[in-house]
Amino acid sequence: TDFDIFHTLARHVSELSETHLGVRKDVVAVPLAHDTPDAMATPHGEVLPQDELVPGVTMARLVVVERDYPALAARLAALGPLTQTVGMVTKGVTFDPTPEVERLAVANGVVADGPAAGRPRLDRDTHVCEMILALSGTTNGRLAVQGFEDLERRTGQRLADLARDEQGKRITFPDVQSRPTAVITSPEWSGSEHGGRRYSAFVINVERLKPWHTLTGRQHFFLDHDWMTELGEQLPVYRPPLDMHRLFGDSRVGDTSPTGAQGSEGYAEVAVRYLTPHSKWSIHSEYQDNLFMLSLSRGGPTIWMSPQDAEKIGVADNEWIESYNRNGVVVARAVVSHRMPEGTVFMYHAKDRTVDVPRSETSGLRGGIHNSLTRVLLKPTHLIGGYAQLSYGFNYIGPTGNQRDEVTVIRRRSQEVTY
Repeated sequence: TDFDIFHTLARHVSELSETHLGVRKDVVAVPLAHDTPDAMATPHGEVLPQDELVPGVTMARLVVVERDYPALAARLAALGPLTQTVGMVTKGVTFDPTPEVERLAVANGVVADGPAAGRPRLDRDTHVCEMILALSGTTNGRLAVQGFEDLERRTGQRLADLARDEQGKRITFPDVQSRPTAVITSPEWSGSEHGGRRYSAFVINVERLKPWHTLTGRQHFFLDHDWMTELGEQLPVYRPPLDMHRLFGDSRVGDTSPTGAQGSEGYAEVAVRYLTPHSKWSIHSEYQDNLFMLSLSRGGPTIWMSPQDAEKIGVADNEWIESYNRNGVVVARAVVSHRMPEGTVFMYHAKDRTVDVPRSETSGLRGGIHNSLTRVLLKPTHLIGGYAQLSYGFNYIGPTGNQRDEVTVIRRRSQEVTY
C-alpha cells in the first residue's frame, strides 16, 4: 500500500541520513495565509514597489525550519506534540484536541524510545485512520461543539446547537468499515446536517449569519487588488480560450485529417478541446479501483465525446481511442454521449495507470492518465497573497481551469490492445 511504501522510504532515508544529511536548517518562504492576520498585510490591495519588500508584509514570510533527517521515519510514525501545544487550526477556528490525543495514546499505544518517545503511535495504517477520525469535528462531536463555541464568541451568532446533540458521538474506523456513517455538522465546513438534513454549502453562513471568509464578510464580486485592476479582472469577465494554434502550433478545434499519428496510417483524426473535470467514478479524486466504483464505471479510462466528433473518426461507443498532443498520449475507451457538445471532450480526472490501461500505439508506452495531455500554467492572479481571501497556496494552483485549456487530437485506434 501507499502507507507501507512511504514508511519504507522514510526508514531508508533516515538510515542514510545518519552520515549524509544529519540535522539541517533551511530558510523557507511561507505564503501569507488565508484566515489569519496575514490576510490584512496589503491594505486596500495596494502593491508597493518591488524595492520595498518586507517579509511577512509585502512578500512571503521567511522562516527557518529545522529538518532532522535521521528522525524522519520515527516522526512519521508518531503524532507530534504541536497538536496539543499549539492546537489545530482549520479555516480560522482553533481546536484543542488534548483529550483526543490522550485517548489515542491509550488506543494506539505510545512510542517506547527515540525521537518520538512517549507520543501516540502512528506506525500502522489503522492507527492513522483512528487519528484522522479522532481529530476532526466531522467525526468527533466534542471538537465540533468546541469549534462552534469558539465561533460564537467571535461572531456573536448562535451556532453550537448545530452539533451539541451529537457532542458525545465518536466515529471510529470500524464504524466506517462496517456501514455508511453520517458525519457531524462542524465549523470545518459551511454546510449543515443538523436534524438529518442533507449537506448544502453555505447553509451556516445564510441561516446563522456567520460571515463569509472574505474582506467584507459577505459574498462579493468586486476585487480591488492592484493586480486584478491591471489585468482588468476586478469583476467576473469572460475570457475566451487561449489560441493554442497561434501560440504553440496546435491543431485547430474541429480540424480533421484522413491520416493519424505515426503507426496509425489511414485513421481519421479530430482536434477537440480537452477538459478534465472532477471524477464521477472515483472517491474524492482517487481510488477508482475500489470495488464500488468499478461496479459503477466501465472499469478503466474513458473519454467522453459527442456523437458528431465520434462519427468524424468512425468510432462507436466503448471502442478504444488514442488521444495525443505535444504534452503526451492517453489510451481510453470512448463514451459517446449526446450530453457532450461538438468540439469538446471530457476525461474525468484521477485515472491512474492501475486498471485496464493498454500500451499506446503512438509512443509504445503505457497509455497515460488525465494529466498526460495537460500542463501547469500559472496565472498571476493566483499568486496574490496577503489580501483577504486572495491567498496563495501551493495545492490550489493545481485544479484551476487555466491549465486545462488544451487541444488534443483523437483517433480510433486498433481494437487489438496489448498491456
